[in-house]
Amino acid sequence: GGGAGAGAGVDIVRIERGGEVTYHGPGQLVVYPILDLRGYRQDIHWYMRALEEAVLLALEGAGIDGAAREDSVTGIWIEGAKVAALGVKVRRWVTMHGLAVNVDHRSLDNFGGIVPCGLEGRSVTCINDHLAPGQEALTVQDFAHHMKEALEQILQVEMKPR
Repeated sequence: GGGAGAGAGVDIVRIERGGEVTYHGPGQLVVYPILDLRGYRQDIHWYMRALEEAVLLALEGAGIDGAAREDSVTGIWIEGAKVAALGVKVRRWVTMHGLAVNVDHRSLDNFGGIVPCGLEGRSVTCINDHLAPGQEALTVQDFAHHMKEALEQILQVEMKPR
């Protein structure tokens, strides 16, 4: 759950997904791919690393330096702060849930009431706190373009608008 302040206008919803508590809201890009892993590898760890790789590729495409994985924790980090969280569920090798990337400052406003992913003492960050000098701030839509291209490359799919 969340302690004091966690309910400040934010709905808390219990779902079946790995990764303890997280937050989805404005300023974040949330991506929930639905894939049949029988067409890839029947390996959840492989899938998690593929999603992380796609985030790293998208960040690189967006001109963000210094993003990396950290040993023994899921997600993507910049200078020790979490910029992307992952949590998936797989049923009969079909994936549910996925990832969230903090793009702009609105994405950080509601983390005050929770311990993201159960990691005490770790901070969260957003893409726009790590822009190159003179680089224009990214919108969620801007980053979505980079994320789409990265997922298409990593998962070898073509995503068409509905």
